[in-house]
Amino acid sequence: MIYNQVIEALYDLQNSEKVIFKEKKFGIISNNSLGIYHKDLKVIAKEIGSDNELALQLFDSGIYEARLLCSKLFKPKDVTENLMEKWVKTFENWEICDSFCMGLFSKSSFAFAKIIEWSTRKPEFEKRAAFATLASYCMADKTSENELFEQFFPIIKLEANDDRLYVKKAVNWALRSIGKRNVDLNKRAIEVANEILKFESKSAQWIAKNALTELQKENVRMSDYPRDIYRISVFKTIFKG
Repeated sequence: MIYNQVIEALYDLQNSEKVIFKEKKFGIISNNSLGIYHKDLKVIAKEIGSDNELALQLFDSGIYEARLLCSKLFKPKDVTENLMEKWVKTFENWEICDSFCMGLFSKSSFAFAKIIEWSTRKPEFEKRAAFATLASYCMADKTSENELFEQFFPIIKLEANDDRLYVKKAVNWALRSIGKRNVDLNKRAIEVANEILKFESKSAQWIAKNALTELQKENVRMSDYPRDIYRISVFKTIFKG
């Protein structure tokens, strides 16, 4: 597909009622939106396949759904720091923020650095990008040991008092994601959540209580990353038994 064909396909799916529905139901306020659901964009993205040049053209169109499509077409390994900075400054809601963070940023070689840097940003969705990237990075990085992720706990504690809805939700998401990497990080995340619980702000209280509810479940699902350590230890336990 060439650029004009994709734009035409997007306009064929235009639905103004969905723009209103997404805003009322999910709080997704977007400029120049056509009202297309993610599931429909995934169909288009699957048909096209990876295409960096087309992805960049679509982003520069300024059409909201074209920008979402960019996050599905661009190759994560080709993401540059300049592109990340260009894109993050345009985020206007959680949907597009998370689409780029989950699909591209968390899989890029700049993920760690940008998590640290963006966590101090003032704009709501630039700061959210730090923690949405971190939450996704917990799943994207399957080999790093616990020490790398423990470095993020002080940042999570520092930003837990930010009471903006989409920041505090992302901070909570990041804390829960670290706590679901393996049994040891689960224990550490629970400890951190209990430390945050002592903070006075409403946002910190919510972040901590919500995280503890999930991380302390008896059947909490964990990824056992890195698996060469945690899966092997589980197998050893089973065979010893």
